[in-house]
Amino acid sequence: MVAADAILGAHVVLHAGVAVRSGAEVQDGAVVGKAPRLGPRSEAPVAEAAATELERGCVVCCGAVIVAGAHLRAGAIVGDHAFVREGAEIGEGAVVGHGGAIGRGVRVGARARLQNSVVIAPGWEVLDEADVGPGVLTITERWHPDESDDRPRSGLIGAGARIGAGAVLMPGVVVGDGAVVGAGAVVRESVPAGATAVGLPARLLSGD
Repeated sequence: MVAADAILGAHVVLHAGVAVRSGAEVQDGAVVGKAPRLGPRSEAPVAEAAATELERGCVVCCGAVIVAGAHLRAGAIVGDHAFVREGAEIGEGAVVGHGGAIGRGVRVGARARLQNSVVIAPGWEVLDEADVGPGVLTITERWHPDESDDRPRSGLIGAGARIGAGAVLMPGVVVGDGAVVGAGAVVRESVPAGATAVGLPARLLSGD
């Protein structure tokens, strides 16, 4: 279903089950509603085909790929060559920058801003008005020998939190509301609300 006033660019591909609502725009070369293709060692469940919805006024920019089952809320923007996996939800007015990758089942809150080349791993959540700098990585795989198998894999970036460019958030990390993570930090432990963490490995600044 494509609304009469929706805007479709050149060479757009809309698969079955896609709804493009009033005022939404899909720019040149974007693909919306493609079925997920899993690798032979993927741990992701095989999902049944699901509807894909682009709400009013949202924009899918040139060359972006939106997998079947994703949902873009009103006014959301997915940048050029970004990739949004199945079951992900991009909140009202939120922005995913150029080359970003949003994993399966991720929730991005209203007015959150994910700058260029941000990777949000499956199951993570980014709350309202968070600001995530270029090249930030969130991780679900366990790379360090000291990491417990009991530790949660997914994590959370709190409302209004700010994550500096190139920071890495390890599995299970919770960055509290209004917290700040410095550029290039590697965060292995959660950061309390309002606190500031910097360094490699990240440490809390004194007084926080």
